[in-house]
Amino acid sequence: MNHELYIKRCLQIAKNGLGTTRPNPSVGAVIVHQNKIIGEGFTSPCGGNHAEVNAINSVHNKELLKEATIYVTLEPCSHFGKTPPCADLIVKNKLEQVVIGCLDSNSLVAGKGIKRLEQANIKVVVGVLENECRMHHKRFFTVQEKKRPYIILKWAETKDGFVAPISKTENKPVFISNTYSQQRVHKLRSKEHAILVGTNTVFADNPKLNVRSWFGENPVRVVLDRTLRIFENASVLDGSVKTIVLTSKISKDKEQREKLIFEEIDFSTNVASQICLVLQKHNIQSLIVEGGTQTLHTFINENLWDEALVFVGNNSFGDGVRSPEIKKNYTEENILKDVLKIYKND
Repeated sequence: MNHELYIKRCLQIAKNGLGTTRPNPSVGAVIVHQNKIIGEGFTSPCGGNHAEVNAINSVHNKELLKEATIYVTLEPCSHFGKTPPCADLIVKNKLEQVVIGCLDSNSLVAGKGIKRLEQANIKVVVGVLENECRMHHKRFFTVQEKKRPYIILKWAETKDGFVAPISKTENKPVFISNTYSQQRVHKLRSKEHAILVGTNTVFADNPKLNVRSWFGENPVRVVLDRTLRIFENASVLDGSVKTIVLTSKISKDKEQREKLIFEEIDFSTNVASQICLVLQKHNIQSLIVEGGTQTLHTFINENLWDEALVFVGNNSFGDGVRSPEIKKNYTEENILKDVLKIYKND
């Protein structure tokens, strides 16, 4: 059988769960009998079925499972969490073969799922499109292996390299990119766990940091406010979304509320590293850094980022606030007359 073909299909359907399955990874599973797909599934929202369960449940004639192969992007789990082990379900249904994209580095699994399958005399193939599967599960692996969220830097800049004009008259964003690029940003927000801005961005733009032009959950808001000077009626403090405010000292009159949390960090050194520690404490799996140049440089200078998305608009300011500079190769996409530059920090 063409293993790569079916793992590609697993990756395709696994994207349907992005942004909804945390803290679980969004896995894709496909069941094949005599070169025909008879079942498919991807991970349900947290607490629901895993991909393998959904795929097996979708098979109409369960007798075919004994002669079938199940393809999965990630090693089947072998431990009890909110749901029983998927490896046990595969064994129970006596599938003939399991083809796995990549191993799970979580110490609770980490080869134990494969061992369980092999002990039941099920043939196991590992490492089909491994790099592609690891890339799909990049958020999960970054948390497991680097003990921090997957970090995406994002900004828009003009053709002449400015992120903002020298001055403006209104407390709202100056849009550099077109509406399609802006929709792409909202799609990104719907898939990532949290979004971060600095104090200057809040004062300049009063952003909501939510998903308005795409379907999905609003990300957790993370706000840098060293001296707690952000105005009380700022959109980021409206309590509509869980918000983590990072400050140098928590004021006694700032009460911790259900969706408004204050955390102390030392702003004099290694700010990005401290942010990662706080986000790890709150089990944040991925972060969009959407602040101004000072906030972006905080992560660039500490080399704490995985991906950078730079939207280059079809306009010029002539003068203004210079955009950050990343000295790495990038790929490009066209979004009408905008250009999206995609950097990877390998």
